[in-house]
Amino acid sequence: MMEKSKSLLFFIILGCSLMLSSCVPSARKQKEVAPPVPTRPNPLLHGFNEVIRFGELQEGDITEATEVAFSEAESILEGIISIPDDARTFENTMLRIDDIHHAVEMVWSPASLLGSTHPVEVIRNEGDSSSIRFEKLLNNLAVNEDLYGAVMAYSETEEAKSLDGHRKKYLLETIRDFQRSGFGLGKERREEVRRIQNELSVVVLEFSRNFSEYHDTLVIAGDVSEGLPESYLMERFREDSTYAINMSYPSYFPFMKYAKSDSAREKLSYKFLNRARNENLSLLDEMLRLRSRMAAVLDYDTFAEYRTEDRMAKDPVAVWQFEKDLHQHMLEKAEMDYQQMLNMKSEITGDSATMIHPWEKRYYENQLLLTEYAVDEEQVKQYFEIGNVIDGLFAITQRLFGLDYREVPNPSVWHEDVRMFEVFAGESMELSSQGSLSDTPAPDVEGTPRGELIGRFYLDLFPRADKYQHAAAFSVVIGKMLLDGYQKPAYALVCNFPRPADQQPSLLPHGDVETFFHEFGHLLHGILTGSALIGQAGTAVERDFVEAPSQMLENWVWNKESLSLFAKHYETGEPIPEELIDRMLSAKNLNSGTKALQQIFYGMLDFSLHDGYDPQGEETTTDVMKDLQNEITLFPYQEDTHFQASFGHLHGYAASYYGYMWSLVYAQDMFSVFEDNGVLDPETGMKFRQVVLERGGSVDPLEMVQEFLGREPNNRAFLRSLGLPVSDEAVAE
Repeated sequence: MMEKSKSLLFFIILGCSLMLSSCVPSARKQKEVAPPVPTRPNPLLHGFNEVIRFGELQEGDITEATEVAFSEAESILEGIISIPDDARTFENTMLRIDDIHHAVEMVWSPASLLGSTHPVEVIRNEGDSSSIRFEKLLNNLAVNEDLYGAVMAYSETEEAKSLDGHRKKYLLETIRDFQRSGFGLGKERREEVRRIQNELSVVVLEFSRNFSEYHDTLVIAGDVSEGLPESYLMERFREDSTYAINMSYPSYFPFMKYAKSDSAREKLSYKFLNRARNENLSLLDEMLRLRSRMAAVLDYDTFAEYRTEDRMAKDPVAVWQFEKDLHQHMLEKAEMDYQQMLNMKSEITGDSATMIHPWEKRYYENQLLLTEYAVDEEQVKQYFEIGNVIDGLFAITQRLFGLDYREVPNPSVWHEDVRMFEVFAGESMELSSQGSLSDTPAPDVEGTPRGELIGRFYLDLFPRADKYQHAAAFSVVIGKMLLDGYQKPAYALVCNFPRPADQQPSLLPHGDVETFFHEFGHLLHGILTGSALIGQAGTAVERDFVEAPSQMLENWVWNKESLSLFAKHYETGEPIPEELIDRMLSAKNLNSGTKALQQIFYGMLDFSLHDGYDPQGEETTTDVMKDLQNEITLFPYQEDTHFQASFGHLHGYAASYYGYMWSLVYAQDMFSVFEDNGVLDPETGMKFRQVVLERGGSVDPLEMVQEFLGREPNNRAFLRSLGLPVSDEAVAE
């Protein structure tokens, strides 16, 4: 998943269904407001390219910094509007609009991160409240008539008509987004859009908060613990000789994979699929009602039509066709996968199985891994100690993209688990003659690093109470060219990997290694940006393309050459056996069909709820979810469960979840270039960095893909990656 959803082009906030509340009044009614003077040093009010002192943050700091950012944004806005129309330039109008977003993001990004990760509730609440205020500010700007008039006046100048490249793109998209917020439809409708978005701000935040902070536990006795690894049980042992299984990923997924007790898996699945149901089902209805209403106000038939207009897909018809074609492609493979699991279930139970329930699929998939492929995940994860994985991920990306990472000792962070790194330009790490990775050259005695500082990042990798529950890259500081030079970006990787225990270090299942590489791809997309404008920096690309760079990076955890560089036994240091890698690769597409259908189900559920569903009608979101699961996947709906209540992508990926599979077509096509040239080839890596990562949203994504490939994209590599036969008729998406 990309950074926790937060719009990067502030007018596009409307399409992301984000939330907002304090008004920026029309500039003609404004008075000059001096920014409030902080009463003490505030960590969030840092200077140009200074490190944020997260560890010094206190109650009230986020609120104070938010007030300062508001004042700066209002001052910039008034300055833009006060310029005579005949004196407008890109610098005094369009660039200053981007500066408003910079002023906002310098506080909003860290505030949003802290709202999802800080251990102190009052600071999390401040972060969330700040986010709502900023989103409302941007909603108000999106319908500000004076600002719109300034942009339109500039667009009529000779300079504007001669723009090209990223500046032309920025102007055209800014005008487009004003129009998508209701300009041309009258002030009354624009005000209605703003009101709806402000309501959405509160609803969406509450929806997300409810399942992020949701707590529930399944307590089991020892007689139903059979099959669970000893280390897993020891971490969850209670004084009364029972075991407490919570809803965190490192707790839930291993249980569903290893526990022999079918009834216990069913109970845990029931709890997991009902997270926040009591609070969130009504909130989801309200969210969908507001989005549907907003689309109607803007003269769109559905929110999906509104949402896809500025995406690669362009309209709902393209999305439905893509999903249906993909379903047709995957159905035969999925049915073969399902039959394999039925056979395994029949063999284990001694009965002729005719159905695999949702709480059984991970268990029988694991049994197939063990028996058909001799792949034991408990054995595999011993070669993926988290420190070794980090070293390997760093070494590979440093080599490919010409980077050096340096850990910051004793960083000022929001929790003791968090580590901080700086990224420098420099020579990539070289492979020694033995095929291992040599050490990165150390800085000199004074600590002066080689090369130029590019950016910074944080790793917050382990679960804890009230922390964001999934995996995502959060922006901390977004890159932008300023008068003082380039604002160095900073990102935070927030994950929930197994925490180290007394008995053993953090050992990652291979799926978690894949997730780590994926999210680090988002982080690199943000850090390696070279965009002059914050509105085009890093991940500020079309939502149905944003996953492609990170999905591409997943391939390195399935490549024998790259795996052999860092996968080693956590106790002996022995490299992962080649025959084990071969077995893992042979099993790679086990259940690729059923898993693809599950992704199609997620995409179609999201799209169905935003393309014609009536939240005020008799049909409920549970009815829609149940029908689609039974229609698309081969696993029947688990009665009285409400997965949609904790489907977080219904927030930032509203009517956009299809983008995960859509972008995967491009991701696999781009990886085919690395396959041809070598997965550790620095020349190919640097080309990818320069053509795709550095450009961010300054160039149309299809143009970037075409330039990197040197041809038109096609779906051959995508189909091949799923274990499907590839014919000469495989065509471009």
